[in-house]
Amino acid sequence: MEVTGKVKLIGATQTFGNNGFRKRELVVTTEEQYPQHILVEFVQDKCDLLNTFQVGQPVKVSINLRGREWTNPQGETKYFNSIQGWRIESLVQEQNPSNQMPPVPPMDAFEPADDFKEDDYDDLPF
Repeated sequence: MEVTGKVKLIGATQTFGNNGFRKRELVVTTEEQYPQHILVEFVQDKCDLLNTFQVGQPVKVSINLRGREWTNPQGETKYFNSIQGWRIESLVQEQNPSNQMPPVPPMDAFEPADDFKEDDYDDLPF
């Protein structure tokens, strides 16, 4: 699944417990009639993916939905959902001419050959 929108917030990396579990939160605001503020968690090594992004930047985030079941001390079962990101891409076009197709002149920029003689044209190599 994917979420597209603009980066609203990039949280600091948080570390939990003795095992060094890391988590970093990103909020993406969707661009639709009723914008939604979607909280996406990046965990462990995926936290570093957010280092090159900035607030206001348009992005596409690849996500997984996660669900957990928990039973409290009173014996009640509760369910929790989270959205985990595993990839993030910028939607801004880079200004790198090597990746882009060169501009094509309009068709009226080409002049037709008026003095074409069939005897002058031979495309066979032998």
